[in-house]
Amino acid sequence: MNAVVGEELPPLELPPVSRAALALFAGASGDHNPIHIDVDHARGAGFDDVFAHGMLSMAYLGRLLTGWAPQSALRSFRVRFTAITPVHARPTCRGRVAAVHEVDGERRAHLDLEVVLADGTVTLRGDAVVALEPGHPPM
Repeated sequence: MNAVVGEELPPLELPPVSRAALALFAGASGDHNPIHIDVDHARGAGFDDVFAHGMLSMAYLGRLLTGWAPQSALRSFRVRFTAITPVHARPTCRGRVAAVHEVDGERRAHLDLEVVLADGTVTLRGDAVVALEPGHPPM
C-alpha cells in the first residue's frame, strides 16, 4: 500500500444513531450506563435525550481504519472525546495521512482522525499509525 501526506481516507458516512443501535451497542459492549438508553435518566441528568456511547464513535473510526488498511497493519489507535453524539445524529468518520515515516524498517503512515456530525460538531479526534507494507508484526 502507498500513502501520501495529505491523502484523505474515503469518509465513512453512517446512518443516524438510533435508539436500537444504542441498545445493541450497550449489550455488545457491556456498557449499560442508563444515560445512553433511558430517556428519563438522561433528562434527570440534565440532557434533552439519550446520547451515543463514546466508544461507539471509536468503533466507527475502527471501521474507517480497517476499511482503508488490514487490521494486521494497525500499530496504534488513540482517541479523545470532544462532544456528545445525540441520538439521531449522522456521524461521518474522516481521516488524513499526516506523515509517513520508517520505523524499524517498516514504512508507517500517521493518520489524523475525526468523527464529525452533519452540523459540523467534531465529537471525537484521534490518531492512528498504520504499517503500509504489513507482512509481519513489528518486533
